[in-house]
Amino acid sequence: MLKFAGIQLKVSSDKETNLRRAGEKIAEAAAKGAKLISLPECFNSPYGAQYFADYAEPIPEGPTTVFLKEQAMKHGIYLIGGSHPERDGDKLYNTCVIFGPDGSAIAKHRKVHLADVNIPGGILLQESSALTPGDTFTIFQCGEFKVGVGVCYDIRFPEPAHLMKMRGADVLIYPGAFNMTTGPLYFDLLTRARATDNQAYCASVSPARDVNASYVAWGCTLVAGPSGMIMDQIGPEEGIVYTEFSMEELRVVRAGVPIWQQKRPDLYTVGETEKLQWNMSV
Repeated sequence: MLKFAGIQLKVSSDKETNLRRAGEKIAEAAAKGAKLISLPECFNSPYGAQYFADYAEPIPEGPTTVFLKEQAMKHGIYLIGGSHPERDGDKLYNTCVIFGPDGSAIAKHRKVHLADVNIPGGILLQESSALTPGDTFTIFQCGEFKVGVGVCYDIRFPEPAHLMKMRGADVLIYPGAFNMTTGPLYFDLLTRARATDNQAYCASVSPARDVNASYVAWGCTLVAGPSGMIMDQIGPEEGIVYTEFSMEELRVVRAGVPIWQQKRPDLYTVGETEKLQWNMSV
């Protein structure tokens, strides 16, 4: 068994306050026995193309990365650092840094799919106006489980999750700041879909909803089990979702509906290109 905690943090415009509050919530989750903890997307800054440059930091020497390392070591946990804006030369990325219980850096995952969407009467996003996409998929070992990671809009695309499952992923974690348009449409649906498609646990970890923010996150962080059923979910307010992952449940679900033995590679495949790189600590 592996106890997971997804922290739905209320994010402000003050970076130091965000880090302090994140530390308090990490301590709370660790005290309740969580060994794998995830923060939400853009946990140290407001979300938006207009903010990324001002809040961006280098990795690994930036204060947010140092904070995450210290928290993982302090509590002896695997910590998925949500995401925060990264500056690398003249490029900006939306980056998730993952640390192990000894403070070692396990992976740096840069958001692969940038959210450029225009829903009439709903939301206009143009992440590509400020960010550069990553080109690496990420899996790491956490006890007996293999954990795949994506950021927000990455969940919209089934192929990366499928490729992570082909590499052995048992759990998929997506820090993601969906909004008041895309949240009710897709947040639960995509989390359950990626869990069902891959017979894996899948968690989407959102910032808390702040109706006074320039970008209002949906909240409603949830975890779906390998059959696609919601195991736990909270509302829009700040809080923590807890779930226990079971290798036995994965074995039972995968044996009962053995889709991985029933696929037809003679008719279709999902494959990797030469450009694709992997962050793998397994």
